[in-house]
Amino acid sequence: MNWDEPAPPTAGELPDRLVGSDADGEDQAVEAALRPKDLEEFVGQERVRQQLDLVLKAAKKRGGTADHVLLSGAPGLGKTTLSMIIAAEMGAPIRITSGPAIQHAGDLAAILSSLQEGEVLFLDEIHRMSRPAEEMLYMAMEDFRVDVIVGKGPGATAIPLELPPFTLVGATTRAGLLPPPLRDRFGFTGHMEFYAPAELERVIHRSARLLDVEIETDGGAEIAGRSRGTPRIANRLLRRVRDYAQVRADGRITREIAVQALEVYEVDARGLDRLDRAVLRALLQLFGGGPVGLSTLAVAVGEERETVEEVAEPFLVREGLLARTPRGRVATRAAWTHLGLVPPQQPGGPGQGGLFGP
Repeated sequence: MNWDEPAPPTAGELPDRLVGSDADGEDQAVEAALRPKDLEEFVGQERVRQQLDLVLKAAKKRGGTADHVLLSGAPGLGKTTLSMIIAAEMGAPIRITSGPAIQHAGDLAAILSSLQEGEVLFLDEIHRMSRPAEEMLYMAMEDFRVDVIVGKGPGATAIPLELPPFTLVGATTRAGLLPPPLRDRFGFTGHMEFYAPAELERVIHRSARLLDVEIETDGGAEIAGRSRGTPRIANRLLRRVRDYAQVRADGRITREIAVQALEVYEVDARGLDRLDRAVLRALLQLFGGGPVGLSTLAVAVGEERETVEEVAEPFLVREGLLARTPRGRVATRAAWTHLGLVPPQQPGGPGQGGLFGP
């Protein structure tokens, strides 16, 4: 960690940069500009917004820092955006880092020792932080103090270092991997849910206004229905449909234009992309619907095991197209129907129960 790194941007400056997005270049600036700036502007997650609003208003009324906040949920639901909003609502600067970037306790000590009073530290993928750094974080969160070890062996000395009060905002996609001692030190825990289509339509129309794109109601509904319940995906698809509308139409997004554009980008009516359909086709056509092991399925589609398990599987399971069983992955009747295939007859004929049974 560079102790001489420039001071982090304030919350007001953050829209000019993008953190944690899959875009780059111009898309980074666009994605950053689409982020809501306060809780009133943030769409969806009503329960988390209301609870967080109380936490922040109470902290401001007391004149102190807000409690540490843990946000959990799938990627793209707004955890990073909420961290920026917390900083903006508290009128504090924000420091952004991630668990994988903190591999040693010294890395964390360098970050903590340079925080300003009241600053927000956003730690993305907090469950991937190293164990030594994690143990140092316990004391920092609770007592605003860390012990820096100088030297090695019998001559090592612990030097206590006092920290200014700060607010830690941790984000994780796998809350179950957080050890209880760390999870229990957060004063507020919010779980981010997938968005309903109506909420995604609001996100899309808001983004269209910011992008100066003309979009009809049915065009927004078509994009929302293919966005997998995720605002980040909705905004990405909106930008790609905008490109199609500007190049091959008059720039206005209608339902017909949205359908044509998303066909070009291989996103079907249920939001499945190329990888999702490849997994289903391999499962259905090569292995008769399963069961089949994850590693075998990954080899069949030419992807890494982790890619299939972490990128494709969660959505397919949530859509009821794939099931995990002790014997392996199994396609449901809905998967056969979605790809226009006829499921095989169950052994034993009608009345045999099981995945395709009545």
